[in-house]
Amino acid sequence: MQDQESSGVQGKSASNEAFPSKLWSLNGIRRYNWWFRVILYAFFLLSGQAVATLLGRLYYDKGGNSKWMATLVQSAGFPVLFIPLFIFKIYSPVTSSTTITSKNSPSVFALTLLYLSLGILLAGDNMMYSYGLLYLSVSTYSLLCATQLAFNAIFSYFLNSQKFTPFIFNSLVLLTISASLLAAEPNSAETTKDSKGKYIVGFLCTLGASAGYSLWLSLTQLAFQKVIKKETITAVLEMQIFPSLVATCVCVVGIFASGDWKHLEKEMNEYAEGKVSYVMTLVWTAITWQISSVGTVGLIFEATSLFTNVISTLGLPIIPIFAVIFFHDKLSGIKVVALFLSLWGFVSYIYQHYIDNRKSKGTTTDVDLN
Repeated sequence: MQDQESSGVQGKSASNEAFPSKLWSLNGIRRYNWWFRVILYAFFLLSGQAVATLLGRLYYDKGGNSKWMATLVQSAGFPVLFIPLFIFKIYSPVTSSTTITSKNSPSVFALTLLYLSLGILLAGDNMMYSYGLLYLSVSTYSLLCATQLAFNAIFSYFLNSQKFTPFIFNSLVLLTISASLLAAEPNSAETTKDSKGKYIVGFLCTLGASAGYSLWLSLTQLAFQKVIKKETITAVLEMQIFPSLVATCVCVVGIFASGDWKHLEKEMNEYAEGKVSYVMTLVWTAITWQISSVGTVGLIFEATSLFTNVISTLGLPIIPIFAVIFFHDKLSGIKVVALFLSLWGFVSYIYQHYIDNRKSKGTTTDVDLN
């Protein structure tokens, strides 16, 4: 009875906090294993996100022009995940807890509806990201993506019972000001070598993609809690594979419906770095996006959607630095201020995590003593 009450307190606390209270209920080797998984997923997310974004910009800079192809590669790399999925399914030990969990497994209809919904949302979100990366410089694009924290706070409040605190509110204000500065940047059109109209389209699409990504994160966390109800690595992989399959099918239909497929051969022949480089750019973009996505879903599973978004935002300031080195992007004074405000907003979130951790640890200790 006491164990049930303790788990109930922890479950409620975890749903209300940015960082999972279940960390403090783990002891010894289990806690170290949890940290190992979180660090591994965070590495996948940050490295995959940075490399995929830079490769996506490289595709456009060297002659690529198909928005549908740029969208397709963000989800088409999912077949590589079947290898670890099969390995874990074969070698995962069958325990009594696994048997109990299987009895409460969701129906095929529920899973199909879930994967279809998340896959269609993912396809639309990837398309908006493609337009944003086409019409914006990498540095502006990355800084705008930091607004996903603000959107995630809103969605987490309604879908995941995330509480608003003064530090979270401060972060929202800072990120809003940061995005506003980028919108008002006087040299934005010159920086992207596009018309002001295309800059606005890219700006709005990136904001819309950030909102869509945040909604996807919150819905994925909700799906793990309400539908999947399994704490296994296979659940993480399946949550990435099947929505990606749906998103890929949507993109393939889009390529043929829009007529983009007629121009792909010409695009490959005229690619500045050659045909092999064209293919390899697309292949590695697809693979790195899947690496990033596995890290994303894994962190949602191990922690929360909000924590995942914070880790994702942590990597965004890194991308403009590489953009300056490889693509010679200009970091204007306004962008530097926007970067500073984004980092300040990130620090506010991190400090809120620290406060939540302290409260969570104290709550768990009190429950154990009782």
